[in-house]
Amino acid sequence: MVSTRHHPRDFPSPEKAAKELVKSSPAPTTNGTARKWVHTPSAALTIWLVVSVPLVIWDATYVLLRPHSMPGGRLHSPIWTLYALYGTVDYLYGWPAYNARNGFTAAQTVMNVVETLGYLYYLWIVYRHGATVVTGRGGKKVKKGFVWLLTGEKVVAGRTGAIALLVAFTASVMTLSKTILYWLNEFFSGFENIGHNDAATLIILWIIPNGLWIVFPAYSISILGEEILNALEQVPPRRPGRPKSS
Repeated sequence: MVSTRHHPRDFPSPEKAAKELVKSSPAPTTNGTARKWVHTPSAALTIWLVVSVPLVIWDATYVLLRPHSMPGGRLHSPIWTLYALYGTVDYLYGWPAYNARNGFTAAQTVMNVVETLGYLYYLWIVYRHGATVVTGRGGKKVKKGFVWLLTGEKVVAGRTGAIALLVAFTASVMTLSKTILYWLNEFFSGFENIGHNDAATLIILWIIPNGLWIVFPAYSISILGEEILNALEQVPPRRPGRPKSS
C-alpha cells in the first residue's frame, strides 16, 4: 500500500531509496513498515520545464515592465525586441491593449509567476533530493548535473517527493486552465485581439506557440495524475472509528 504521509526522517537518504527501488518488485510502496514510496520524475516533463520556464520568465518580465519593455521604451532592446512583432499579432501584448488599460494580460502574467515558482520548486527538489537509479551490479552512478536532470533515471523518496509531485500537478492544472481561458477570451470577444491576422500568420505566430502550453501541461497532468491515482488506489480504506465507551 502507498502512503505519502510520512515524516522526512523515514527516508534517511535518497540513494538508499533508489537502491530499494531497484530491489523491490513491483514498484516500491510502503505500508508504514516496509518499502518506501518514491516519485519517479518524467524526463519529458523535466525537459519541458527546463525549456518553458525561461520563456515564461522572459514573457512575464516583458508584461510587468511595460511600457519600458515595449517598442520605443528604454528597456525594449535587445531583450524584448521580438515583442515588437508579436505585439502586432496579439494586441494584448501591444499598444492597443495597453493604451486601453486592458488588465487581462497583466492578470494572467501574475498567475504565470505563481505557476513558474511551483515549477522551479519542483525542478529544485528533483535536482536536490533526486537519487540516481543504478541497475545491475556493474551499473555506474551518473553524476548530478544538467544532463542528469534531463535524462537521468532518478527517484525522489518519501514526503519530499510527494509534495513535489503535488506542486507540479497543481501548477500544470493552473497552466492548462489559464491557457484555455486565454483562448476562450478571444473566442467570446469576437477575436478582438487576433482577428486582424491572416491565416498563415495566426497559425505560425499565435496558434502553434500558444498551443504548446496546452499540449504539454495536458501531458503533465496525465502522467502526474496517473501517479497520484496509482498511489491512492493502494491506500487501505480507513476503518470506522469505534464509539466511545460511556
